[in-house]
Amino acid sequence: MIQAPQNIRVLSVNLSEKKGTIKLPVDKIQLTNIGVVGDAHSGNWHRQVSLLANESIEKFEQEAGRAIKYGEFAENITTQGLLLHKTRPLDRFVGKELELEVTQIGKKCHGDNCSIFREVGNCVMPKEGIFARVIRHGMLKAGDELHYTPRLIRVKIITLSDRASRGEYQDKSGPQIKHLTQTHFNTIGRPSQFEQVLLPDDAEQLNYHLETGIQNKADIIFTTGGTGIGARDLTPEVVRPFLDKEIPGIMELIRMKYGQEKPAALLSRGIAGVKNNTLVYTLPGSVKAVTEYCREILPTLEHSLYMLHGIDNH
Repeated sequence: MIQAPQNIRVLSVNLSEKKGTIKLPVDKIQLTNIGVVGDAHSGNWHRQVSLLANESIEKFEQEAGRAIKYGEFAENITTQGLLLHKTRPLDRFVGKELELEVTQIGKKCHGDNCSIFREVGNCVMPKEGIFARVIRHGMLKAGDELHYTPRLIRVKIITLSDRASRGEYQDKSGPQIKHLTQTHFNTIGRPSQFEQVLLPDDAEQLNYHLETGIQNKADIIFTTGGTGIGARDLTPEVVRPFLDKEIPGIMELIRMKYGQEKPAALLSRGIAGVKNNTLVYTLPGSVKAVTEYCREILPTLEHSLYMLHGIDNH
């Protein structure tokens, strides 16, 4: 996956009035909150604008045995300089007047309804075309440049421990969450940024750091510690009213899965949920426990973020 920002060049902008047909190059296109004005694929959905790299077209030309015209794959924007299918949803393309957000990589092939497929028996768009929605309105024409910026995932980790905050022992569960989460995002090609905080088991301080995490647009907030049944275990009581929605299934699964072997795991009162566009998870305070919890939570993060941002690509 591509993790470095870079510029790409627009080779052609293309329109079609009917779905399933090739698009024809035009001088310029206008992009609004419904996509490309006058195009058959415009609308209030996540696939407003289609893009295809000329690198993909040139590769397909060898298979087709002929030159491919811009727009033949029904792409609105033909580009040069980046393998577009290596990007990921939530990445951005920014021009002087406009901004696009990637929402989908590839699509279902139309088969016999596609003129290229009928001719060649194959099509590059379902595998290497991408789709985007318009974030900022503007005009686009051939020769313009777009700046590609991968989406940075911001993670805040809050450790709650009276003893660790007094320096009586080292916080190990917070760094373990960072290690596991960073490794996960590196593996799938997502750049990530972390903030770590160590607090005593104090409701007021926890609430403050939850609020600042939201204000700083954290994508994910993890807490570790304070989920048991001890007198100072207060994390769920602070986090639950803070949430807009709970996600009970993930924590129920974890308690049942690990509680079958270790009944003490059933005493954890950890919760998960959503505040605005931020995912919030409260984990226990041991390295072993956060490793088990992250094993189940991390594979769900990317799809959860897509859902929060209105991307329906499953």
